[in-house]
Amino acid sequence: MVGRIVRWGVALGLGGLWWWSVLRLALVPGAGVLEGAVAAGGWGLSLLPVHCVPKARAGRGVRVSSGARGAAVGE
Repeated sequence: MVGRIVRWGVALGLGGLWWWSVLRLALVPGAGVLEGAVAAGGWGLSLLPVHCVPKARAGRGVRVSSGARGAAVGE
């Protein structure tokens, strides 16, 4: 229970910091490198495929056929 609260607190804190930097970049003419670094770092983290798992751990819900690999769309 405590771990869940700590995770949520960290996530909300970092999310608030990211929004502060983005809004400061958009609204304050004197915003600097720190705000840009925080905003770019948070955006870059959102691109990580954190929901991907190795095929060996995927479970029953994932089915990969051998013919689908490497085939271009529309072939």
